[in-house]
Amino acid sequence: MTSGRPQSVLATGQLAIAAVFVTALVTAQLTAAKVLAFSLPFSLPIAGDSLVLPGAALAYALTFFASDCYSELYGRKAATRLVNVAFAMNFVMLVLVWSTIQAPAAQSSVDPQKFRTVLGASTPIVVGSLLAYVVSQNWDVVVFHKIRELTGNAHLWARNIGSTASSQAIDTVIFVGVAFFIFPQYLGIGAKLPGEIILALIVGQYILKLLIAFLDTPLVYVVVGYLRSQGHAPSYSTAAD
Repeated sequence: MTSGRPQSVLATGQLAIAAVFVTALVTAQLTAAKVLAFSLPFSLPIAGDSLVLPGAALAYALTFFASDCYSELYGRKAATRLVNVAFAMNFVMLVLVWSTIQAPAAQSSVDPQKFRTVLGASTPIVVGSLLAYVVSQNWDVVVFHKIRELTGNAHLWARNIGSTASSQAIDTVIFVGVAFFIFPQYLGIGAKLPGEIILALIVGQYILKLLIAFLDTPLVYVVVGYLRSQGHAPSYSTAAD
């Protein structure tokens, strides 16, 4: 690595990727309570003619883009540290949000109850999303580097899509299972949803997440290619990492 501007660009790039990861993760937690529905011009098996998913899915998909860039450039150990430090930041965010919810409101404030409804994610949303995150993101890093061992520096697309596709499947199953099957009463649903609805939620979410994984692959190439053009070369050994 050369000194001066290239070194500054590389340091800024590493910080920016980590910042994107944490920002997207925290945003996903704050937007998880809203349920999105995208109408389709055709009908899919199980999912039907619409994709129903939590609002967190859009922001959360960005975390896999960032973690794959980080894994490619800085290695498995660094990526694992990023994932687990960000996991801890979820709890910092929850403490800050809930302390603000519990603090007394001024007369000029927005309606405290509406504020609580929007930002105070329910128990199954929090438990489901945190459990899904810690399992799927660590799996993503492991699979990314297992594929790297097989491909070397070639086929970045295979590492990106293969790791993201498998980890997003794990994430979707855990999140939907916890939030909508194990603890539906805390979401105001009452009885457990029928199995076909649970399956439709899983399939609908996974289809959109898989599409995003394909679409973000060119962006992974852009980010990795740019930082490598500035003199970055992995300082880790694939075999030892």
